Amino acid sequence: MASGSLLIRNIKQLVGVSKEYPELKKGADLNKLPCLDQCYLQIENGKIKSFGPDSQAPEYSGEQLDAKNGLVLPAFVDCHTHLVFAEWREREFNDRIHGLTYQEIASRGGGILNSARKLGLLSEEALYERAAIRLQAAIECGTGAIEIKSGYGLNPENELKILRVIKKLKENFSIPIKASFLAAHAYPLEFRENHPAYIRQITEVMLPQLAAEGLADYCDVFCEQNFFSTEETDQILEAASKYQLKARIHTNQFTNSGGIEIAIRHQAVSVDHLEVCNSEEIELLKNSNTLPVLLPGAAFFMNQEHAPARKMIEAGLPIVLASDFNPGTCPSSNMPFILSLACIQLRLSPEEALNAMTLNAAYSLEIQDQLGSITPGKLANLIITKPVSSLAFLPYSFGSNWIDRVLIQGQAII
Repeated sequence: MASGSLLIRNIKQLVGVSKEYPELKKGADLNKLPCLDQCYLQIENGKIKSFGPDSQAPEYSGEQLDAKNGLVLPAFVDCHTHLVFAEWREREFNDRIHGLTYQEIASRGGGILNSARKLGLLSEEALYERAAIRLQAAIECGTGAIEIKSGYGLNPENELKILRVIKKLKENFSIPIKASFLAAHAYPLEFRENHPAYIRQITEVMLPQLAAEGLADYCDVFCEQNFFSTEETDQILEAASKYQLKARIHTNQFTNSGGIEIAIRHQAVSVDHLEVCNSEEIELLKNSNTLPVLLPGAAFFMNQEHAPARKMIEAGLPIVLASDFNPGTCPSSNMPFILSLACIQLRLSPEEALNAMTLNAAYSLEIQDQLGSITPGKLANLIITKPVSSLAFLPYSFGSNWIDRVLIQGQAII
């Protein structure tokens, strides 16, 4: 994409402004979201150059855009997705309606194993085409950076196929994309009674090859009862560290699995899900640099209890929010809906939720120098809203489309 230069006028409110690069928001500071009313924003070469009162807008002969009294926000940073998959899983949705649990569906070969079977039938080219359509849809919903996991391959050929698709997405899209290696997502049927053999396949076959091709930024493990134990998680992350892959962990989605302790021991960038999280685990996170990533879309779709977000904030934690977009438990990349869920179900203020989905999420992907706030020097990946009465209207009006335009590096996508 050619870099964009643009002067935006008639902005009702710039949201998340900072002249300097802001720090990670923790605890009570999550509720602090600096805004500027009635202003302009200047973009040069795809990056934010300056902003200020509209009456002080600079003389500019280039392209101008009328925000029509809308708000301008930093684009969302979706730091937990499974966007590369073959087919949707609406049949399992119907099964859950009729009373089957996630674990029961998985035990009979559904869930992740179902996705793995379908993915194995697709060529890399066909998989890329489907993923590219989904990524474009996510961007049109305001996502300006994204993390994408493997995990629906569960063998060397197909795990590497997914990671190569993600690499191609990185090459062809103009937003920051991070790749996470998640072969430790579930045990393939042929390894259900022989866990060590599959772990060897991960550590001795897949990791060396993906490292040689530079296909992953992180290594992820689903540390949960009936999936990967703490000992198995520890073994996989130890092997990944030898290839300079930082850790991210799915954990505590259904039980207090012990994954938080393992994550902290490995200095994981994040622990994700945490629908089940007690006071002792919150205290452990408070004394670490590992970020808790909450996924209210998955809890909503599965009709589970939500993560104890308010307790985490009261303890001083820097919470993060993401979509968990995947075909089984959150078939939506719509981050505006995640914003509404965070306020309605997790009891976050609009300011807390937006900080968690922008600035803190950028820290989770280690791109806080590029995105997460409206700061000179950062990428001009931005959302311009339709005219709205206030910031609180955005989560309040769930289900309505309040996005007027999405800018990526200063150029309009929609």
